[in-house]
Amino acid sequence: MSYALAFTATEPAELWAEAAAAAEALVAGETDGIANMANVAALIWQAIPDLNWAGFYRFDGSELVLGPFQGKAACIRIPLGKGVCGAAAASRETQRVEDVHAFPGHIACDADSRSELVVPIVAAGRLVGVLDLDSPLPARFGAADQAGAEALIARIAAALAA
Repeated sequence: MSYALAFTATEPAELWAEAAAAAEALVAGETDGIANMANVAALIWQAIPDLNWAGFYRFDGSELVLGPFQGKAACIRIPLGKGVCGAAAASRETQRVEDVHAFPGHIACDADSRSELVVPIVAAGRLVGVLDLDSPLPARFGAADQAGAEALIARIAAALAA
């Protein structure tokens, strides 16, 4: 099956709303969480401007393991509490970092990354993993991006856990 995705919004809140609706449609009826992550990573890569990495780290019960993504090759394993992704997973709270070089313990998988947004994925009370977005622009992610990414993940978390 083929999907034609077109995003028309220019304001972050509207763009994220379009992306969330498209993500929900992409995962509808699919029970494979990795396949769903792959499609959602590609969708976000296409929809959201100024990214140099978009993807998922899956929680295997003890650490984060690289999942489907778009961008350069990445770190494969991240301990809970380490770096931006590990902090989001450990706290189950979104991490929005304007300057990754100022974040204590930042893990530099791509030296071009300057800002990062990481949203934990929780389904049925269980940590599934994190959505990780990196940008080469400092302070790329604002409150509207955070709210939009959190809303997208809330809509599809169960499909990512499958």
